[in-house]
Amino acid sequence: MTLAKLLDIRPGVTAVIGSGGKTTLLRMLGTELAEAGSRVLLCTTTKFYPFPGLSCAHDRAELDALASIPLLCAGTPLEHGKLTALEVPMADLAARFDHVLVEADGSARLPLKAHAPHEPVIPPEAEQTICVVGISGFGRPIREAAHRPERFAALAGTETEDAATPENTARVLAAEALADQYFLNQADTPELWEWARRCGERLPWPWAAGALQKGLYFDGNRP
Repeated sequence: MTLAKLLDIRPGVTAVIGSGGKTTLLRMLGTELAEAGSRVLLCTTTKFYPFPGLSCAHDRAELDALASIPLLCAGTPLEHGKLTALEVPMADLAARFDHVLVEADGSARLPLKAHAPHEPVIPPEAEQTICVVGISGFGRPIREAAHRPERFAALAGTETEDAATPENTARVLAAEALADQYFLNQADTPELWEWARRCGERLPWPWAAGALQKGLYFDGNRP
């Protein structure tokens, strides 16, 4: 089973939020969908770096010029090499591509995250939202493992000095209720897979787990 099929990626706009593997998930899904014959755009509503080896459009004219490329990155250049949202309406992008995969969140490169009121930046056109969770944060103090640790601890019902666990992370995810499904990433050892299972089984939404950097993924608690 492909990752796109596992996550039931449908045509249209898909938002990816959370922490611990969003960019890798976008690249893997984009590659799979393009190889299956779809036209795919990888873009952001926040900030990300261009994808190595992919052509990237920086405005509407470049989108037109690169129209024949099946897998494309797009964004408005910022300083330090990052891209922000393209100055083209999301509805227009959705009309141009079979799939628009949007990185709609930031996490300061930490494996876990709680969200401020203005986050994530999910476009209204999104038909589904996937939240990535980096389980390498489990067992580490929340203050070290989580972006916005005070918010994370408050939702978890614990302190920032306490360890992030599958159980208190599941409480955070359930309290925020931001996604349609969850991918518990970085589960590349039996112990980490068990931690992923303990977290996923406490969520009231579909979930899957794996180690995206190694190309591993497994079905979770799906109806």
